[in-house]
Amino acid sequence: MKLAGLKSKENAHEESIWAATWVPATESRPALLLTGSLDETVRLWRSDELDLQGTNTGHCLGVVSVAAHPSGVIAASASLDSFVRVFDVDTNATISTLEAPPSEVWQMQFDPKGTILAVAGGGSLSVKLWDTATWKLVATLSVPRPEGSNKPADRSGSSKFVLSVAWSPDGKRLACGSMDGTISIFDVARAKFLHHLEGHFMPVRSLAYSPVDPRVLFTASDDTHIHIYDAEGKSMIGAMSGHASWVLSLDVSPDGAAVASGSSDRTVRLWDLNMRAAVQTMSNHTDQVWAVAFRPPGGTGVRAGRLASVSDDKSISLYDYS
Repeated sequence: MKLAGLKSKENAHEESIWAATWVPATESRPALLLTGSLDETVRLWRSDELDLQGTNTGHCLGVVSVAAHPSGVIAASASLDSFVRVFDVDTNATISTLEAPPSEVWQMQFDPKGTILAVAGGGSLSVKLWDTATWKLVATLSVPRPEGSNKPADRSGSSKFVLSVAWSPDGKRLACGSMDGTISIFDVARAKFLHHLEGHFMPVRSLAYSPVDPRVLFTASDDTHIHIYDAEGKSMIGAMSGHASWVLSLDVSPDGAAVASGSSDRTVRLWDLNMRAAVQTMSNHTDQVWAVAFRPPGGTGVRAGRLASVSDDKSISLYDYS
């Protein structure tokens, strides 16, 4: 497996780019890359040329997360202004605006069926679930303190600040990562906390389930490590290290064979999951890499794998994955 650089877009935004995801292909258009920036805009890009398809305004502070509905028709952007904007991808019409208290909107992801938008609740120490038919809040999944926790009591609760969320491929489980390194697993149907996964001691800013095994969860932490968990069995089944600094983002390839990661060491790495080792390091970026995203399979005539990365250096890089 390998990555080959295809295209880089310098100054893709006017400020740091903090978020990226792929909007799946529809019958009428191929997949698009969606990016969110500190410049308060969301932009849509055509692959493979990285031609700008559109710029969405509507936030009054930086965009911290973007998410795309599995249908490819709608998407959402979350900002430091405490609003989530849900919009039509092709027309940019606003479908809904979800409001949250300050510092309670971080990473978000639609479930595999597209019926729920999960939003990492930051300082609310919870994950909020929004119904995508009504755009009403349907559940709040609160993160409890670990039992027998020997970590000092933190009155502000900031250690449990919820940064990241991921759905299992069957939509039955939701994982979230916190500032103190704990990962919480929830049974979504019962809105019930199941257990914590231990092992990280610094913020977990990104996590993703394997698309081929709903038990396997990959996590990225400021402790420089990527962990592999059996999320049902509560056990860590592997760890991969090699980044020189915080691992800010990760994604799993659609074939489940590789993980890509982005770090504040300015590199993107490709990890072979059979070897549990980095097989490639890409140094396209000149500042920390906030997001990496594999393009989902699908679309007319699309066979090739693609990975995108975005950075504080305001650029987007696109790679062929094979």
